[in-house]
Amino acid sequence: MKIAAILESKGDFVATVAPDATVNALLASLAEHEIGAVVVSSDGVVISGIASERDVARALVTHGAAALDAPVSSIMTAVICTCEPSSPVEELMVQMTENRVRHVPVLDEGRMVGIVSIGDIVKARIDHLEDERKSLLSYITS
Repeated sequence: MKIAAILESKGDFVATVAPDATVNALLASLAEHEIGAVVVSSDGVVISGIASERDVARALVTHGAAALDAPVSSIMTAVICTCEPSSPVEELMVQMTENRVRHVPVLDEGRMVGIVSIGDIVKARIDHLEDERKSLLSYITS
């Protein structure tokens, strides 16, 4: 299975936030879209990083409530993994595990076309295994 199949079912929406937006604005965006991370980008095209709930939690522990007024660029994860629509899901699973990341932007010829989370990967794998189970059951009983 390819990443493109996941994007087909979940869509290509990618929430972004500007690097100079406050952490408070980041939290509002996460709540509004009911997601766990956003891509940090000043123009919606060039990726500066990813900011997640985990980044906010760490900033709050380190800086207290003052972290809420800090720019997103001060808490984001700057080094990010990316993949392409043609990337196999299995390869991305390995990349996410080795790099300990939960969200990966999908780039097609350098243009952001979506984002996949570890939850999207798990759902795709479960769906695939369920389809295989049904096929095997059908084969056995026919």
